[in-house]
Amino acid sequence: MSSFTTPADLRMLDDYRWEVLATFEYHVGSYPSESVICVPVGTVTDLATVPRLLWALFPPHGRYAKAAIVHDYLYDRAIGTKEYADRTFLEAMEVLGVSRFTRTVMYWAARWFGRGNYQE
Repeated sequence: MSSFTTPADLRMLDDYRWEVLATFEYHVGSYPSESVICVPVGTVTDLATVPRLLWALFPPHGRYAKAAIVHDYLYDRAIGTKEYADRTFLEAMEVLGVSRFTRTVMYWAARWFGRGNYQE
């Protein structure tokens, strides 16, 4: 099963943006895996990109925050395809123990509304 191997060390830049202070890894597949996503120092994230109106149900800093950081990193750098980034987000939320309901809602929101830097 996929896994995170280190904590996410972050610094708040302003009300909505955070900076990664130490590289952290997400191993896709069994640890150690050949497919490793390394989120580098300096990556900026808003954690989960959720409209403010929905923060009571899905706050940006929920259990899924590390999955959201990986997702933001993939989107920002257009790594793989958008579908790959969204599937990785879904899988990482499962690894983190996010409820099926929450991860399903967040995954489909990313599929339908997420843009990132992918060419359409």
